[in-house]
Amino acid sequence: MAVEVQEQGLCLPAAGCPGPLGRPAAACGMSRLLGGTLERVCKAVLLLCLLHFLVAVILYFDVYAQHLAFFSRFSARGPARALHPAASSSSNCSRPNATAPSSGLPEVPSAQPGPTVPVLPPCPDSPPGLVGRLLIEFTSPMPLERVQRENPGVLMGGRYTPPDCTPAQTVAVIIPFRHREHHLRYWLHYLHPILRRQRLRYGVYVINQHGEDTFNRAKLLNVGFLEALKEDATYDCFIFSDVDLVPMDDRNLYRCGDQPRHFAIAMDKFGFRLPYAGYFGGVSGLSKAQFLRINGFPNEYWGWGGEDDDIFNRISLTGMKISRPDIRIGRYRMIKHDRDKHNEPNPQRFTKIQNTKLTMKRDGIGSVRYQVLEVSRQPLFTNITVDIGRPPSWPPRG
Repeated sequence: MAVEVQEQGLCLPAAGCPGPLGRPAAACGMSRLLGGTLERVCKAVLLLCLLHFLVAVILYFDVYAQHLAFFSRFSARGPARALHPAASSSSNCSRPNATAPSSGLPEVPSAQPGPTVPVLPPCPDSPPGLVGRLLIEFTSPMPLERVQRENPGVLMGGRYTPPDCTPAQTVAVIIPFRHREHHLRYWLHYLHPILRRQRLRYGVYVINQHGEDTFNRAKLLNVGFLEALKEDATYDCFIFSDVDLVPMDDRNLYRCGDQPRHFAIAMDKFGFRLPYAGYFGGVSGLSKAQFLRINGFPNEYWGWGGEDDDIFNRISLTGMKISRPDIRIGRYRMIKHDRDKHNEPNPQRFTKIQNTKLTMKRDGIGSVRYQVLEVSRQPLFTNITVDIGRPPSWPPRG
């Protein structure tokens, strides 16, 4: 045990202050302070070394895991390349537009999701964009270029499909035609916007009778029915319209129903009245099934008149009834014109009308004969020029 001699200012060696005998007390305190500091520094260095070691171990195992995954992928591709070394050695996949040589094995297409086609809702029964009563006039010039600009959504051939809904029917509008270009321009000007507002999927077919022989409206309509189905077998509603009739109300919907439909029930030339109960002329509509049920339209009505009454008889004889819109909605304006040359009244029409029951099974869509001369798809309609033959020689009257 060290004994300090206070009188002489000396200290003897003790356990807490190593050093030579006789070191001053101040030096002994300094030694203790330096020793404690050194001890703490050594501990801090030791902790830093331990922390460094732990970090090094963690990084080592992380790098090891990455190398292990890399070599695992490499070894997984190895057998396939070993089976086909030529394909592996000559691959040019580094070139962006290059085509890798075939390996000789069938390629399995990668499962890539295709574009999602939106499902459109059904078109409403009462389209919201209808205007109602329309102002129809035929005095302004009507070039086809203007009509085309007014209907940018109508495709080549006069086809249109609503972009925002799915129609319940596909409608073919069929127009019997010859030498009526002036009337056709007005018809296209008014009808395309009306049909688009009615949310119809439709196509317009102008059936042009070739030559200058007697006109046959009903036979041309039969031809239009067959030719439209050749282009699109999904047509299930057929609207038969004269080129000089324009509806005055777009609520007169060009659709087919449970019964044959007569649209033009109130023409201006008849004082906006139905001329007689059995009248079925101007504009009418039948579904595909209804048209086939009556064997189409008659082919033997050459010249003006009679064919629409024969069609009415066919509908009645097959147990169907005519449906019509409200007379305030079924109003039409007719473009005034003189009667066409070679479309004189048919002198035999009254006799034929009385014999519809006897002739409808043999004369109709199943017996129509014609030759297509030209099919021309225009921006607003499809023109089909046909040779439908000549009328038989009628015996002299009296």
